[in-house]
Amino acid sequence: MSVTVYVPRDAAAIALGADDVAAAVLGEAEKRGIEVNIVRNGSRGMFWLEPLVEVATEQGRVAYGPVDPADVAGLFDAGFLADEAEAFEHPLAQGLTEEIPYLKKQERLTFARVGITDPVSLEDYLAHEGYVGLKRAVAMGSEAIVQEVLDSGLRGRGGAAFPTGIKWKTVAGAQAVQKYIVCNADEGDSGTFSDRMVMEGDPFVLIEGMTIAGLAVGATQGYIYVRSEYPHAIAALNEAIAAAAQGGYLGDNVLGSGKAFGLEVRMGAGAYICGEETALLESLEGKRGVVRAKPPLPALEGLFGKPTVINNVISLATVPIVLARGAAFYRNYGVGRSHGTLPFQLAGNVRYGGLVEKAFGLTLRQLLEDFGGGTLSGRPIRAVQVGGPLGAYMPQQQLDTPLDYEAFAAIGAMVGHGGMVVFDDGVDMAQQARYAMEFCAIESCGKCTPCRIGSTRGVEVIDKIISNDNRPQQIHLLRDLCDTMLNGSLCAMGGLTPYPVLSALNHFPEDFGSPAEKAA
Repeated sequence: MSVTVYVPRDAAAIALGADDVAAAVLGEAEKRGIEVNIVRNGSRGMFWLEPLVEVATEQGRVAYGPVDPADVAGLFDAGFLADEAEAFEHPLAQGLTEEIPYLKKQERLTFARVGITDPVSLEDYLAHEGYVGLKRAVAMGSEAIVQEVLDSGLRGRGGAAFPTGIKWKTVAGAQAVQKYIVCNADEGDSGTFSDRMVMEGDPFVLIEGMTIAGLAVGATQGYIYVRSEYPHAIAALNEAIAAAAQGGYLGDNVLGSGKAFGLEVRMGAGAYICGEETALLESLEGKRGVVRAKPPLPALEGLFGKPTVINNVISLATVPIVLARGAAFYRNYGVGRSHGTLPFQLAGNVRYGGLVEKAFGLTLRQLLEDFGGGTLSGRPIRAVQVGGPLGAYMPQQQLDTPLDYEAFAAIGAMVGHGGMVVFDDGVDMAQQARYAMEFCAIESCGKCTPCRIGSTRGVEVIDKIISNDNRPQQIHLLRDLCDTMLNGSLCAMGGLTPYPVLSALNHFPEDFGSPAEKAA
């Protein structure tokens, strides 16, 4: 009788040796005359345990990790495939996967299948509530689909948190022969990987979400704009798109509805600015990635001048569960105007780095301590940057802020894409502020003066502050420069760069002092 063994195909797991582990398990099984079925699943998001090997048993999946190829023979000796008691005593044994506290305390809605199914198996997807949302959407009609998304309270998960349903309603109401659905999968923020994990671990959910969006607004073509650094995601998406088309879930007659929807993957060349929706459209059209002035809004004049829905991966991947279980089900998660869940990503100096999907409302401290386990160095947390390289640096006194869009906005921060980079008390915040300005200078598209020139001057000013060159005047100048960038930049690239700079300056002024002040 064959035993099913799960070894992740996620890029993070592969980087840590998952391919070699899978080969070692297969080789050892053949050597011992044991029949095994290797399933390459997505990652569970517990990166400190990768490669995480799971064995299917009558009690559920049993996890072992982090597994090195050299550990495989010992696992076989302990009887890990036979579900023997000795295997549970193995140093790498983690017990039943679903009972691991890090996973058990989560609310996995968008990530319900990630780590559980074979990502490119349509049959597996259908067996785990796949395409239930699309089937319901086909029977509902366009207006009802848009209303369901509006009622769910789903907001954009890419950073701006704009209500998804309003964007869809605008495109649905636009008069045009051709409309488009564009997925922004140009995940460039530091400390973020949830988009990649979905595309590699459950590509069908993104495909289903985009198809539902197409039916909702009358779009017949979709594009997934993926950064070139994600080859595994691109391969998984293309394989899943082919399977969906063959199964009748994409094409000229989606599920017999008489409506067409086609989907293609487009690869970006790695420019951070192409994460901004209008620069992304320029790139998709084969042009240089430069920000467009608004209006007109992309919802009215987007890709090739046609009405276009542009949503982030997580936004679109959440739509299927909203349609499958209803708006009220999803809306009941979260707090205030922050409905549903968000996949938070823990990175940097953190003991248990990985992905945590939770309903909005828990505090930053709960996330960092209860899930992240504090810093890897064991030293106190000094700052956490939330929302990517343009997000604010939050000090200890702000760690009890609830993870909620409005609560963060009230203190000059943003939840953004849910990425978090942790720093201990050894960090130099003046250098972090400089990094933010330098990042903007490097990645700016150069179209507007506040961003293009402001970021370059910002680096120079911070260098003068650090070298104690007329420091009080330079600090005043830096604040003035940030004000100009914040209010005068064409897009969020220059408009948000002041967030990390000012937060570092306001919360950690001692790092901008003289060498004597720093020593004190």
